[in-house]
Amino acid sequence: MNGGSAVDLDLAQVRAFVATADRLHFGQAAAELYLTQQALSKRVARLEDALGRKLFDRTGHGVELTAAGRRFLDPARELVRAAEAAVAAARHEERALRVSVWGHMFVPLRTVREVVARDPGLDIELSLRPDFPAALAGLRDGEIDFALGRTHALDEPWPAAVTRRLVRLEPVKAVMSRAGALAGAPALSPAKLREGRLWFPAPRAKVEFLRAFTERFGVPGEFGGINLGLDPFLAHLAAHPGLFSLLCADVEVPDGSGLREIPVTGPTPLYAWHAIWRTGEQHVVLPRLLAAFGAAAAEESWLDYDPARHWLPEADQAILPGA
Repeated sequence: MNGGSAVDLDLAQVRAFVATADRLHFGQAAAELYLTQQALSKRVARLEDALGRKLFDRTGHGVELTAAGRRFLDPARELVRAAEAAVAAARHEERALRVSVWGHMFVPLRTVREVVARDPGLDIELSLRPDFPAALAGLRDGEIDFALGRTHALDEPWPAAVTRRLVRLEPVKAVMSRAGALAGAPALSPAKLREGRLWFPAPRAKVEFLRAFTERFGVPGEFGGINLGLDPFLAHLAAHPGLFSLLCADVEVPDGSGLREIPVTGPTPLYAWHAIWRTGEQHVVLPRLLAAFGAAAAEESWLDYDPARHWLPEADQAILPGA
């Protein structure tokens, strides 16, 4: 092992160390970095060899940081952040702010369109991510600069390298076949929805908001299948009168779809939209985009929350402004 003082650190190896230190699990860290577990282990081993110090103690079910690993962790995080900032600074004059969204069944682009309309000169480039972990990985890898969707609970504390902000609380509505037993109601409470069955084409673990709703109000749930997009989703609801689902109130349901859209009240569930970006991001467009989000929230009451009238999962209540 190299015990000398002059060490040329490999950023990919340092990033692998930080991810593993955050997770204390090689498999989870490898998945986060889109690596095989063997490739991740090799990067960490090469870093340990370069430093001349053992950074992890391997246990039966995971890993633990050694004393050297604990000392190295904070400087290593700063090194990764500094590298990301350096890359971003070099590219700022050459590219737009790269904005991505996820949670497509709830149509996040509606919110982006409303915000961008307030500042049409915003230089942004839009892309889609399949889910929250992919958006988080995109930020960490420098592939995107800003993302909008609903963040989920993590197995570890929120990463210091990424900033999260609640930007919108949107009421949801019940959507169901016109032939459904509840379809004639002018409004429905969560308690009344126990007479139906909430359906969504995704694993229960991936739809945290709907899972929390069914558990809080005792509503039967049916999760799973293949998410083929909004149109097949609506067609399935129209063909199955015993099912309903929840969508954001402003999501458009086409005329002639055979569906009813019914407000949910007493209380009204709110779907939380979060913005995430790299902590310390220096792109010149970011402050303007955040200001546009702030203006929209103030003028459209996007962050209004009254516990007497609304329901939010506990995880969202914890990050309300002033909480």
